[in-house]
Amino acid sequence: MIANSAVYRDGSRLQVDGKPDDLEEIRKAVESGQEGDFVSVGLHEPDEAEMARVAKIFGLHRLAVEDSLHPVQRPKLEKYGDMVFLVLRTLWYVKESDTVEGGQVALFMGPDYAVTVRQGAGFELERVRHHLEEHADVLKQGPAAVVYAVCDRVVDVYELVIADLEDDVDEVEASVFSPEPTHASKRISELNRELNSVRRAVSPLRGPMQQFADAKIAGVSADVAPFFRDVADHLARVGDAVDSLDNLLSSVFDANLSRIGVQQNDDMRRMSAWAAIFAVITVLAGIYGMNFAHMPELRWSFGYPLLLVVMIGLSVVLYRRFKKSGWL
Repeated sequence: MIANSAVYRDGSRLQVDGKPDDLEEIRKAVESGQEGDFVSVGLHEPDEAEMARVAKIFGLHRLAVEDSLHPVQRPKLEKYGDMVFLVLRTLWYVKESDTVEGGQVALFMGPDYAVTVRQGAGFELERVRHHLEEHADVLKQGPAAVVYAVCDRVVDVYELVIADLEDDVDEVEASVFSPEPTHASKRISELNRELNSVRRAVSPLRGPMQQFADAKIAGVSADVAPFFRDVADHLARVGDAVDSLDNLLSSVFDANLSRIGVQQNDDMRRMSAWAAIFAVITVLAGIYGMNFAHMPELRWSFGYPLLLVVMIGLSVVLYRRFKKSGWL
């Protein structure tokens, strides 16, 4: 569906006759307007027919259109003549399940248009449009301003996701060193998966953002390049945070393995100590349970209670020795 559409001139939104989804009229208004006018169109999970209509109106490349409809793309930047195609992975943190979910935003940028195609319900761009319309100095830079605003919002959310993941890593680190039994190994594995999701979104995007920051993209002027440099800087900061969390999580995992090893060693020592205690009793019981006719003290009236006293006495001595050495 078409979420929004607008025509801009010198950093201000123009009133255009017709409905917001009447893209043909909007396109004509731009073509017949002043130099520098451009149209911004936002779509949310369009079907193939609707996307084909938008592609025909703006002359979008067929291969880029196909990629925009499938939200499994790797972040990338491609150029088709005077059209630039950028794919971003969107992320958001779900507090109810402590997981990171993802979607996709595909951007088509041409000389007089910017088309965004959003896949996924957890990330919205309405706030981006309102924020951009409040900054005419940025908006007057043309379609590149829309691309900047979307990229800036996406990367800002990356930082929010990283902040939530940092809290999760701190919690699992505390649980590893807690005296209470935990399921830290499972949680560490889940956090590794979430970090990998963030890394897959961040790492491939560094190259494209640097090209925008260096004004190596058609339609990106030297005036708008500093805004992309700011995005690239934030993206690098997120990448560093991911690496830092990954190293911390690896340390926590090693510490958890060490703790499990210590616990298993303690369990084995306890089992060995009890086995030694019962072994002594078993030896004595085994000797006097062989039923030979001629055995010392076999028919002695105090033989049975004496044997029980010896068993209990040896068990107490061994128990105290093991307790003192820390085995029990």
